[in-house]
Amino acid sequence: MKKLPICLALILSALLAGCQRPEEAVPPSSLLPKEKMIQLLVEVHLNESRVEGSRMRADSAQALFNQLQKDMFWRHEVSDSAFWQSYRYYAVHEKDLDEMYGIVLDSLAMRKVKMQAMPKQ
Repeated sequence: MKKLPICLALILSALLAGCQRPEEAVPPSSLLPKEKMIQLLVEVHLNESRVEGSRMRADSAQALFNQLQKDMFWRHEVSDSAFWQSYRYYAVHEKDLDEMYGIVLDSLAMRKVKMQAMPKQ
């Protein structure tokens, strides 16, 4: 499965949210803290990677990704709507989203380094 649909959805939501001026954006009542959003965004990208690495057919890969996301939200006790509302809010505040994604990218890079340092079985 290509990362395109999910990345496209994230970019599209950021663009749509960008139509609203940051000072006008009202935080949703279910706004997730930045730390929680960072954890979830890291997991979203790890889930994408797992699904892409599975080399499943597109429909099976999409079903797997949806299940991984559902499990992730359940484990973190977060609704998907709270996640997307929070994402849109942070996207309006580009500085916040940029800062969060900097941490997400650092976290993913650290995981990669740790994985590469592990002995092969």
